[in-house]
Amino acid sequence: MITPVGRGDLTNGQRARLEPLLPRGIKSGRPPVWTRPHLMDGIRWRTRTGAPWREVPERYGPWDRVHDLFRRWQRDGTWARIVTHLQAESEAKGLITWDVNVDSTVCRAHRHAAGAAKGGYPEGTARRDHHRAGPEAAIGGDHRRTGR
Repeated sequence: MITPVGRGDLTNGQRARLEPLLPRGIKSGRPPVWTRPHLMDGIRWRTRTGAPWREVPERYGPWDRVHDLFRRWQRDGTWARIVTHLQAESEAKGLITWDVNVDSTVCRAHRHAAGAAKGGYPEGTARRDHHRAGPEAAIGGDHRRTGR
C-alpha cells in the first residue's frame, strides 16, 4: 500500500539513519500491513500536534497500533536510546550548544509554598491539629450543630 507522504513524515534518509537504532522485530511469517515507518510517522504526527491518540489519521495505521508501538518503545527505553545517540552525534559534530538561560523574574513561589498560614496558628499547635479540630474550634463552638 503506497500512501502519500505527509508534510512532517520522515524522509527515506531519516529512516535509514534511524533504522540501526530501532529494535529488531522477532516475528516471522507474513509481513505486517502497517509497517514501522507508517506507525512511526503516526507517532510523530500525534506528538507534533498534541491531538488525542484516537485522532491519528488512518494513513498511519490504526490508532491503537500506533499507540502500542509508542508505549512499547517507551517502556523498553528505545526512545531514550534514540535521543541519546542523536544528541551524541550532533554534539560530536559541534551542532549543539549547551547554553542554559534561566529568567528568575518568572520563578515565583505561591504564598502557600512555604506551608505557613496567612494569619498563623496559635502557638504550640500544628497545622494538622488545627484542621483535625474543624472550623468550630477556630470559632469557639459548634455553630453548625446548635444553629448559633
